[in-house]
Amino acid sequence: MHLKGKKIILAVTGSIAAYKTPELVRQLIKSGAEVQVLLTEAATHFVSELSLATVSKKPVLRNINDGATWNNHVAMGRWADAFIIAPCSANTLAKMANGMCDNIVLAVYLSAVCPVFVAPAMDEDMWKHPTTQSNLERIKKFGNSVLPVGHGELASGLVGDGRMAEPTDIVTFLAKHFESEKQKPLQGTKALVTAGPTYEKLDPVRFIGNYSTGKMGIAIAESLAANGAIVSLILGPTHLRPSNSNIQVVSVESADEMYDACLSRFEDSSISILSAAVADYRPEQKATDKIKKKENTFQLLLTKNKDILATLGKQKKKHQLVVGFALETSHEEAHAWEKLKAKNADMIVLNSLNDNGAGFGHDTNKVTLLFANGSKKNLPLLTKQQVADTIVNQIIEALHVEINH
Repeated sequence: MHLKGKKIILAVTGSIAAYKTPELVRQLIKSGAEVQVLLTEAATHFVSELSLATVSKKPVLRNINDGATWNNHVAMGRWADAFIIAPCSANTLAKMANGMCDNIVLAVYLSAVCPVFVAPAMDEDMWKHPTTQSNLERIKKFGNSVLPVGHGELASGLVGDGRMAEPTDIVTFLAKHFESEKQKPLQGTKALVTAGPTYEKLDPVRFIGNYSTGKMGIAIAESLAANGAIVSLILGPTHLRPSNSNIQVVSVESADEMYDACLSRFEDSSISILSAAVADYRPEQKATDKIKKKENTFQLLLTKNKDILATLGKQKKKHQLVVGFALETSHEEAHAWEKLKAKNADMIVLNSLNDNGAGFGHDTNKVTLLFANGSKKNLPLLTKQQVADTIVNQIIEALHVEINH
């Protein structure tokens, strides 16, 4: 079992199983990991802060701030290669499932961009309670991994399910996770995805927008993350969100905000997929008060927004792939080829509003992939997730070819 160089956060919550955590820390460090321990207040009743600090060789963190010092939970969430909550009490599990944030463990959990592993520990009746099982299913949908509980003697004196996984089993589980991660084709590759519409304000209550829901871009972000990529999703105004908690979502509203968010991340991104339906124009002036209905006609002066795809295409380096989208209503393919060349993209995903089941709001899409080398690939009507997987597979293939050259 090798965890050499891996940065691990171990969060300990209020359960009698916390007495096992010094041994867990010892085994993690013996396997080559660097370990930062977090404690909830309840956990201090079951395990000594001093013992954990001694075996981890780091100060144990119990609060988001200690007087004049702020323990930066956002930085910790980005520092770690894995975040383990062991033991995870029923109370902490319920808070995780509902987005509560009243201690350092939950603050780091909500900030984590690394894989999260949960080792539950509670008595059998609590473990089997429908609420607990519902909470477990909910955090799994967020992309968290739940380690199996053990069967044996419990704190109540009963024998049953609910024991925290043994330290050796937790270390083995982590080692297998990192080994499997190495086999993912985009492991560690940074990717940028845009999705959803943009809203361009007219006044405090009105905007210019479009019907995009962001489904296609979110599906692409999910597919990239499933293949090991580190994904930043620049998401316009939509109620939809990715289910994978490892995807960093950056919420924006206007085209200018999306432009700035993309430019600040583009240099570090090997893959950029711009699927958002960005408004081409915005009002030249935004009224500070609601525009009142007066005349029979109303003139609105618009000014062109910055072109995100063209900007990234111009700035891209040899190791970067840039993919754009083209939604057309006439002369579809001709316009898409023009866009591919003009924007210096590596691929354009073309879809037409004339195809049934394609375009905004649908769970399906019918697209044609156009490539910079002049080739193209027509896809049948597929679910948006299937389309996303096909696009990502094409990118993996393109990266593989470039690496081999």
